[in-house]
Amino acid sequence: MLEKLAVIEARFNELNHLMEENMGDYARVVELAKERAELDEIVNLAQEYQLVLHQLDEARQLQDSEDDELKQLALAEMDSLTSRSEHLEMRLKALLVPKDPRDERNIIVEIRAGTGGDEAGLFAADLFRMYVRYAERHNWHTDILSSNETGIGGFKEMVFTVKGRGAYSRLKYESGVHRVQRIPLTESSGRIHTSTVTVAVLAEVEEVDLHIPPEDMEIDVFRSAGAGGQNVQKNATAIRITHKPTGIVVSCQDERSQLQNKLRALSILRARLYEIEEEKRRAELDEDRRSQVGSGERAEKIRTYNYPQNRVTDHRINISSFNLPGVMDGDLDEFIDELAQRDETERLSTIGEADEDE
Repeated sequence: MLEKLAVIEARFNELNHLMEENMGDYARVVELAKERAELDEIVNLAQEYQLVLHQLDEARQLQDSEDDELKQLALAEMDSLTSRSEHLEMRLKALLVPKDPRDERNIIVEIRAGTGGDEAGLFAADLFRMYVRYAERHNWHTDILSSNETGIGGFKEMVFTVKGRGAYSRLKYESGVHRVQRIPLTESSGRIHTSTVTVAVLAEVEEVDLHIPPEDMEIDVFRSAGAGGQNVQKNATAIRITHKPTGIVVSCQDERSQLQNKLRALSILRARLYEIEEEKRRAELDEDRRSQVGSGERAEKIRTYNYPQNRVTDHRINISSFNLPGVMDGDLDEFIDELAQRDETERLSTIGEADEDE
């Protein structure tokens, strides 16, 4: 770890030098300052850590002193310094864990009704409201990109954005299959039904991050239609984009202008293509070193919402909450905090293994 810290400190000093050299280039200085700010906390902690290690070495040398009073002082100081060094080491390891570059990005959430017919569509609507409430708790903004209603208050599909710093870092753990067990309003016999809804959380991708060649897309324009088939717009404003190489189809019709629908459809398409590339990259990683928490596999059953028992269970971490109304009102942090903690612990263990290999 000390070697990694030395490299980071050298880069930090280099950035300071480069900023002085480029004082006349505002854009370049801003870029350098951003990188330096990302290293600032690590460098400050590393300097404190190295100072504590130096003081610890000095205390060890004094513990063999013939002066009993000096020896006792050295032993007491060693206890304090050892505790401090271990605390700093843990903080540094946490900071050295490679962060997902998408963590600070806005997200696109896709909710789709799975098995269960109308009941699955109704639960898709419930999950949408749950995420909207969660976003409100964090002062994030939500905006619907595309929706396909069932006509009875549910959704076959709902696609929306969540804009706010750190949105992806928190909600990325929601990707997967959500299962609900409850008595549908239409069930006269009182029998409990099980339905599923799939959630995909995608980091929003800018055009500069992923360029899609125009020749790879087939764009169709059609007339918007609402639930039941009634026309929402007399003009053809809805957009359907087909990505030829992958066969991915994205449709947007909720906006009143063709241009707005096209921009939104392109945003969704870029996010899906970027996620495909990320899944390929993750698949190439050593399976023994991959964190299975929040892997984002869409076929993975991640959570069950049991209404008769007032229970929500996250199967990845085997934690249950018996406050189902609170969870459905956006109180998800009990699950997300634990998922994030376990994810970080797994990545920290990877850093530890790498240090041992060195």
